[in-house]
Amino acid sequence: MRIVPVKAGSQSYDIRIEEGLLADLAAADELARWQGRRAAVVTDANVAPLYGDGLCAALEAMGIRASVFPVPAGEASKCHRQLLALYDGFLDMGLTRGDLAVALGGGVVGDLAGYAAATYQRGVSLVQMPTTLLAQVDSSVGGKVAVNLPRGKNLAGAFYQPALVLIDPSALDTLDARQFGAGMGEVIKYGCIADAALFARLEEAGGRAGIAGGMVDILARCCSIKADYVRRDPLDNGARMELNFGHTLGHALENALGYGSLLHGEAVCVGMAAAARWGETLGMTTRGAAGRIAALLARYGLPAAAPEAVSAGALLRAMALDKKALGGSMRLVLLEDIGRATVRAVSRAALAELVAGVGGMRA
Repeated sequence: MRIVPVKAGSQSYDIRIEEGLLADLAAADELARWQGRRAAVVTDANVAPLYGDGLCAALEAMGIRASVFPVPAGEASKCHRQLLALYDGFLDMGLTRGDLAVALGGGVVGDLAGYAAATYQRGVSLVQMPTTLLAQVDSSVGGKVAVNLPRGKNLAGAFYQPALVLIDPSALDTLDARQFGAGMGEVIKYGCIADAALFARLEEAGGRAGIAGGMVDILARCCSIKADYVRRDPLDNGARMELNFGHTLGHALENALGYGSLLHGEAVCVGMAAAARWGETLGMTTRGAAGRIAALLARYGLPAAAPEAVSAGALLRAMALDKKALGGSMRLVLLEDIGRATVRAVSRAALAELVAGVGGMRA
């Protein structure tokens, strides 16, 4: 078992990575602390048939009474309507502050269940059990939990660290090419901002088949990078902003095109490609970095441009609500070079000029 420790302020927990962990929870001995307690297992309609009953049976065998709460699959479930339904379900099962919420699924489930855990009775323990690549390398780690509002993504949320993260790489075998690719967008992001060697390894592998035998190492490396950012900046006020490389435009694209048109990881890929070009335009990024990023995205079947025309005005309105907006400027995550990120403030006027150059743009 690979163990990546995470320290976030006064809180510490482990990320445990092991093949077959979903089928053999006995290896997750830290779960024993909830023996005799209840567990609300939040999952989605795609994951529940694969792992829901088995996980509940394994928890019951450990002396933890479990109930499954499935939500519809997809970004639309990250909303207050589903949040209120979870609260009602938690109340019906008698969940208390000494009990446990388990997020079993991808990023949507992790964010929704995490926000429910953070706010129900002012906080119940949370265990993240991510089943998608994107969730395993990114969203399950670091304590960011949220739901979307009609005007923007993740605008209602909290910092709420899990008590434990359990990652089973074999869950990735069930992902189709598009879902796997969306997660690879976040893996590529880590190479872009913090690890040139990881980026080069992905270039050499050339695609999903080329990295299949090294997924445990890749998962552990990405989690280690994320854990270091969380240690240095648990509340996302400084260095941790670098993890949002590609996300400012990516979130705006999701909002402008309608949630579900692009997967989150796909939107981030478009945002990374654009941010690299912006950095070169502004003279902050080494020439050629944008080309390497676009080429690597193509090798993994990922987009580097918006799939359809989208209004520059709609993007700018969505970006104005971004948490990195500051007065009359926007703090953009850019690259100095592959493996080195930087955060720079640009004026709203300069941002409008940059956004106008995004592929597929219309006025």
